[in-house]
Amino acid sequence: MYLVLCAATPFEIAPVKEFLDRERIREVEVLITGVGMMSTAYALGRSIAGRRPDFLLQAGVAGCLDRNLPLTKVVMVEKESIGDLGVEEQGVFRSVFDLNLLAPDGKPWKQRKLCNDLGPLKSAGISTVDGVTVNEISTDSKRIGYYRNTLGASVESMEGAALHFVALEEEIPFLQLRSLSNFAGERDKSRWVLDAAIAHLNIELERIITKLLNK
Repeated sequence: MYLVLCAATPFEIAPVKEFLDRERIREVEVLITGVGMMSTAYALGRSIAGRRPDFLLQAGVAGCLDRNLPLTKVVMVEKESIGDLGVEEQGVFRSVFDLNLLAPDGKPWKQRKLCNDLGPLKSAGISTVDGVTVNEISTDSKRIGYYRNTLGASVESMEGAALHFVALEEEIPFLQLRSLSNFAGERDKSRWVLDAAIAHLNIELERIITKLLNK
């Protein structure tokens, strides 16, 4: 198996990068995409064009929209939305689907979401959630409520939808793994648990990579 492991920044997956180097695992390519949907889509497209992988794995920290989820918890994102692609008029946000600019079930979308059939990986013992990808880190309580209540998202990132879109269009199996570092809207970084979230993420990431390579 040839697997591409991507992350927005190197520090999010540094422990697993050390593990791969130490164990001399050559079947995994580490791809640092940069932050945001555009850079992620470009980096993935360029990587796939060079050598098509058997599996795409994205890992990183995320903001938590669901107060019932504890920080540092690691989750798999099953369905992904784009949260801020549309227009806000008179305080009401309308998505590109509401504007009839995209078909809710036009490939690769299913009921307005980019859905991953996780298959046997659901047996990995990691909770599955819905995610939302944004260009602007959320601070407004109304917008956070829209993501949580209307879109049904539990986690927020800036790259997840790019992975889902590229993988679904290219028909490459994939997985998005996120560790919860902070609650969405919390800008006091002393209340974030970034180091612990990264540590938990990499423990699960190493386990999943080992599982995939030994299938």
